Formats: sequence, C-alpha cells, structure tokens
Amino acid sequence: MLTAILISGGFIMESCAPKSAEARPEEDSSQFVTLSDAVPDAIMEIRYFGTYNFVGCRIDGYEEPTALLTRQAADSLRAVSDDVIQLGYRLKIYDAYRPQRGVDHFVRWAADIPDTLMKSYFYPELDKSVLFEQEYIYERSGHTRGSTVDLTLFDMSTEKELDMGGTFDWFGPESHPDFCGNPETGEYTGDNSKSPVGRSITAEQFAHRMILRQAMLRHGFKALDSEWWHFTLKDEPFPDTYFTFPVKQL
Repeated sequence: MLTAILISGGFIMESCAPKSAEARPEEDSSQFVTLSDAVPDAIMEIRYFGTYNFVGCRIDGYEEPTALLTRQAADSLRAVSDDVIQLGYRLKIYDAYRPQRGVDHFVRWAADIPDTLMKSYFYPELDKSVLFEQEYIYERSGHTRGSTVDLTLFDMSTEKELDMGGTFDWFGPESHPDFCGNPETGEYTGDNSKSPVGRSITAEQFAHRMILRQAMLRHGFKALDSEWWHFTLKDEPFPDTYFTFPVKQL
C-alpha cells in the first residue's frame, strides 16, 4: 500500500511496506570460520554434540559435530597446530564457540540438583549444589564470544590422546594448571594437597599439560587458572559480544 504525503504543494509517494530488520550483532556468524577448514590437521571430538559430557545429553545449540572460531582465533590456532606437529602431536578439539543457548542449558542443568547422571564421571567428590558458588558454571562464558577453545594433544606415535592425568571437564582442583606443579616455570612439585581425596598426577602427565600450555601461550592465547584444557585468544575481536547462532558448518 502507498501513502501520499503533501509537502510544499507537491506529493511524495512513500511505501508503507515493512522494512527488513537488520540482523543483531550476536546473530552474525560472518567473522567466524569452521575450524576443520582453518586447521585441517586438528581432530574433532565435539563433546557437547554427543552424550559423553557432564550433562549427559546433547547440549542446546549444537546442531552438527563441528567447531567454530573467530577468524583471528582460528589463525592463531593454526600456528599452534603447525608448532605441535613438529613435536609429533596433533590438536584434538573438544569445544570452541558455544552459543548462549548452550550456556543457558548448563545453567538449567546446574539448578536441577537431583540430576546427577554423570556425577561419577566428572564430579564424584563434588556436591552439585556448589557448582555456581565454586564457579564451575557461569551464566556467561568466554566460549560464547567465539575466541575460546577447549583442547588436548593427540600423540601420533601411539595414536592416542596424550595422558594429561585427568579428563576434560573434570570438576575439581585436579584440573587446575598448577596442580602438582608450577605452570609459570614448568616445574613439577608433586604437591597434591589441593585434591580432596589425595589424587595426584605424575611428572610426565604434568609435563604433557605444559607442552600444550606453552604452545598455546606462544601463539597469542591466555590460559585459565582452573582448567588445563581451556585457552582464550588474548586479543579476542569480540570481547563484549555473546553470540547466539548455532554450531553447524558455515
């Protein structure tokens, strides 16, 4: 339908058809890449697309078993991959970009205290009621900004994951980079006093964690003090944007 508007003795015809709404910034995936394209040597084991994770089911927003990252983070990760390949390893990716609906799924799960399906695998010594208090679950995640990745190393000589002395997404001090050693110096101390049940890791397992950590730090990532597998690009391009588009091939 057209509307005629009288201006200074003349008519201007203005369309009343609705204008298409512009996409919101958090819905825009144009600055992201599919990680298997950007880092072709990386192995993908996207835990939140499957059921072997601390929730025990596929997480909302994971529509395909793939990983996405911002272009800048993917470029830096490619450099890490090229680095560790010279040492006989490949990167193995557990998670990268995580849509906000996936984080919301974690929050709902954490509030459902009776649901302890995967407790024996990921948090056997932890009461689920403390997950928010002890900051294992957040309402916002760096993953949702698109430049954070969870990963480990795959040993090409043994064709197995490198033994890190603990599983991805283990809720406990055993996952901290400083467990049994000093990550700043790479020194193994054997100090397992933080473990509530006296768990420990060996000097070799600690050294394996340090190989991954040092490679990531060399190429522009920063570590998290509670998870040996978690790294964020220091100069992340979207530090204040929490994206909502789903995880699927771009």
